[in-house]
Amino acid sequence: MACALVAVGRSFGDAKKVTGNADTNSAETADEAPAEKPFQLGNLITPFTPPPLEEIEKSVEWIDRPVLDGMELLRKKQEAAGSSVTTEEALTLRNDSPEHNEKILTALGRVPPADGAGVDYNSSWVRHVPGDLKSSNPLFISSITEFEFRKMTGFEYLSYDESINYFAPAEYVVSWKSSKDGLMDKIVLRDDVVWSDGRPITADDIKFSFQVIMTDAVIVPAVRTGVDQLKWVEAFDDRTVVFFHKEPLATNTVNIEFPVIPKHVYQKSIAEDPTMARSAYHAKLEDHPIVGGPYELVRRSRNQEFVVRRRENFYKPHGKQVRAKPYFKEIRVKVIEDFNTALVALKGGQIEEMFIRPEQWVNQTNDANFYKRNTKVTAVEWTEFHFIWNTETPFFSDSRVRQAMSFAMDYEELLKVVCQGLYQPARGPYHPTSWMFPKNGPQPYQQDFVQAEKLLDEAGWTDSDGDGIRDKLIDGKRVPFEFTMLTYQTETGVMAATLMKMSLDQIGVICHVKPTEFTVLIDRQQKHRFDAAMAGWGSGTDPDGSRNSYATGEARNSGLYSNRRVDELFEKGLRELDPEKRAAIYGEIHMILWEDQPYTWLFYRNAFYAFSKKVRAYNFAPTGPYLFDPGIHSIYKPVSN
Repeated sequence: MACALVAVGRSFGDAKKVTGNADTNSAETADEAPAEKPFQLGNLITPFTPPPLEEIEKSVEWIDRPVLDGMELLRKKQEAAGSSVTTEEALTLRNDSPEHNEKILTALGRVPPADGAGVDYNSSWVRHVPGDLKSSNPLFISSITEFEFRKMTGFEYLSYDESINYFAPAEYVVSWKSSKDGLMDKIVLRDDVVWSDGRPITADDIKFSFQVIMTDAVIVPAVRTGVDQLKWVEAFDDRTVVFFHKEPLATNTVNIEFPVIPKHVYQKSIAEDPTMARSAYHAKLEDHPIVGGPYELVRRSRNQEFVVRRRENFYKPHGKQVRAKPYFKEIRVKVIEDFNTALVALKGGQIEEMFIRPEQWVNQTNDANFYKRNTKVTAVEWTEFHFIWNTETPFFSDSRVRQAMSFAMDYEELLKVVCQGLYQPARGPYHPTSWMFPKNGPQPYQQDFVQAEKLLDEAGWTDSDGDGIRDKLIDGKRVPFEFTMLTYQTETGVMAATLMKMSLDQIGVICHVKPTEFTVLIDRQQKHRFDAAMAGWGSGTDPDGSRNSYATGEARNSGLYSNRRVDELFEKGLRELDPEKRAAIYGEIHMILWEDQPYTWLFYRNAFYAFSKKVRAYNFAPTGPYLFDPGIHSIYKPVSN
């Protein structure tokens, strides 16, 4: 699976090259309707006939892979680490130092005992998200909200811990084996896992989902990335599924982890509506999806909230408990785009968790009114934010112009004032604490108007008519350097984009800042209908996931960046199995991207969260607070509250 999305998701179509000012020539062209073709399930798969399972078992040397209980892993780790303060003491602390932060995390992050003693199983949890759930179908993941929804409701036969070590979750899987030659993986499912409609989850559901993903009429290019490295997926019986790899790649484990949908629900309908959204049947499924995870969607009000409820037949599929009971009876997820409004709701007790903006962390969450009901924590997260430059526009096709944009930005004001000194200056796509960051990584850009103007002059953007605005002759027409920057409707997003606008004013470039609704921002980037935009990426579990953003023609390459050497290195990184050599490959990719500046990287953002004091067992990982195992499923409320 590719990296977790903070801002942008899948992309569709091609942008048109345009010229002129921002009002008449921004990259906002109408989508061309694709030609109708007969539906053929799995038509992107090269025909392959798998050998019988008996033959495979006789000829293949298997290596056992871990099948573990993610909650028990975390529980043992926490027991070994201990805590320097009690829960009661942690609840009285104010998070005003790294020492207090660590004490709050270790004490309030502890998971309950294996028997669930002390858990209030009748409780509900009210969460906050800044952007709505665009689709409940896991194949259409396009933002962090969808990733978290999948974690609450999805069936997942592979998972990973907070250190990004993969294992098969024991609640779904009996065994997981990989062939010694790296060309096959075999997973045997438990016989007591069922969909929310009571039908069994089988190996055939996994095979069917693979075929759906590999159907060109089904527009899921982001999910398809990596899955397209599989030769075939075969269900030999209801429980046994074998994944056949094209090559022994470093990403083979990541490639076999993809969303699963129920075959019996979609098998007949998908040919009639490959979008899985337009027909009345599929529209009904959007609000009432058949799911395989601990919770199921029971209520959905667009742009307001959605509610998931504990699924009884998840842990008691046939009236007998066979796996741990989910801790919450219900989880309500409220959509509040304005973070100031969300903070008021948190302080008033209407929500019980939210991500905190810098200004809120520093100036609005330190008083008795906040600590009366809540506390806050921070942890390292491999998330970076940037401005994307659409390289298919006449403005940003030249790397010298993109470098000039990066030299123009006022990073000191951004980091010290807008980000309140909480975020670190970005140094490219990979986080400095990650294994793929180059050993001698680049230093952050500093504002330098002289260098910015020099680069713009070299690229042909000069003020030819003396009106104070740079221009360039393109296709016989004098084009002013005037473009639109799309950004989030948040203080940080608007202020960062406005800083860029003010900086560019100093060197004769006009930037119009356009705050944009979250779902619209994603859609415009997916369709390349923008000049420039603010966005962010969270880390995936493997750096190959970033190929989706930077390799030529890939699904999340919103800015349509292309560099042959980068493409070659991504291919090389796939096939290099030595960890040290592989790290060097991605380090080189990092350095080339830094030189080309397809993005202007702004800052790395750690996790900054506020939680109600009623909530326990929140834990964090570089990929995000809820995107690892057990992640969101460790959180609970104690009976005493």
